[in-house]
Amino acid sequence: MWSVVSAGELPAKERFDWFADLVTREVMPTALTAERPADFQAEAAVLDLEAVRVARFSFSPLRSRRTPALIRRGDPEQYQLGLIRRGATVLSQHRNDCSVGVGDLVFWDTSRPSFAAMPDDAGPVQLTMLQLPRTILPLRSQRIDRLLGSRISGGHGLGAVLVSFLDSLDGHAGQCRPDDLPRLGSVVVDLVAACLAQNLDDEDQLPAEARARTLIQRIHTFVDAHLGDPDLTPAAVAAVHHVSVRSLHQLFRTYGDGETVQARIRRRRLERCRDDLARPELLGRPVQAIAARWGFSGPAVFSRAFRASYGISPTEFRALIVKDARAGRKTGPTSPS
Repeated sequence: MWSVVSAGELPAKERFDWFADLVTREVMPTALTAERPADFQAEAAVLDLEAVRVARFSFSPLRSRRTPALIRRGDPEQYQLGLIRRGATVLSQHRNDCSVGVGDLVFWDTSRPSFAAMPDDAGPVQLTMLQLPRTILPLRSQRIDRLLGSRISGGHGLGAVLVSFLDSLDGHAGQCRPDDLPRLGSVVVDLVAACLAQNLDDEDQLPAEARARTLIQRIHTFVDAHLGDPDLTPAAVAAVHHVSVRSLHQLFRTYGDGETVQARIRRRRLERCRDDLARPELLGRPVQAIAARWGFSGPAVFSRAFRASYGISPTEFRALIVKDARAGRKTGPTSPS
């Protein structure tokens, strides 16, 4: 699903100009400069989700300036939001200046002048960038403008939920069917809107449906973070998110892709157990210890659930993984039924 291109396939003297042209064509016309263009390295990947586009960039430090003349030359009329995965960046836009590092989010508008610089001593930059049409966010532009050129934390609140979803998208988009991608794009839009609204203290302005879809993503993130807790139940999930159990079940019936709360908890626990059983460094860990680590109440309960989902017992699965590893193959069940 990701379309990947790399400057590594080009002669060294052409790599910086190639990347500058790529940014102009695929992101926006921008004046780029680098301290050592002869040593420049870059890679890019794009995932089209219909409503939005997700781009991954890895590149040597540089400076970027978007001037009024470049805006007149070409403007996609987008809001763009970047997640810094490596390195650091300084951004200036709309009378705001911010410094962002690993795990931070930063927000800008292609229709306004901006300046960004990546310090050489911070090393190469890895960036996940969302490209969103200006008209797609259900928030007033006058309010959104307050966040331009601002750092948004990716470590707590809805920023952390958005980062978690982007991590999942980064790792699993290749397993999606083409008709899943527009729905994923809608989730991205909802999460970005909710994250911005939270930072503006303006969450009441979001449509009710967007708030509901955002809430279920928050619940998914919470569940994944607490799978090891044997007391993780629908009642516990509802209490933490300040909704009734009945409302929680209704939310999952409407937005849960046919999966109940308990079914999601069970599936995610089984997936974590399966992953641990397949890890070579954990071959000496007893099966029951792995089951307990991910919240199963006992080995018998875990064994029944594992066999019901994968068709074999946990012990048989681990033996199959070992056998295939010795034979140089990679196989075994990959997802619960």
